[in-house]
Amino acid sequence: MAKKGNAVKVRMESSAGTGYRYYKRKNPKTMTEKMKMKKYDPWAVNAETGKRGMHVLFEEKKMPPHKKN
Repeated sequence: MAKKGNAVKVRMESSAGTGYRYYKRKNPKTMTEKMKMKKYDPWAVNAETGKRGMHVLFEEKKMPPHKKN
């Protein structure tokens, strides 16, 4: 079976404060700074139109601790 490499899983949290999140993989050796990317948040409310769903900035946050059984 092939190795996945040095990549680690990171959580991308919406800056709109909706609690919506994406999970991505990044290589910490090549990307030392925190990731930021603009992605679609279906729960974010557009201030101009009042409709749900818009592209907002997602920022890397700390992963929650692993749950033990």
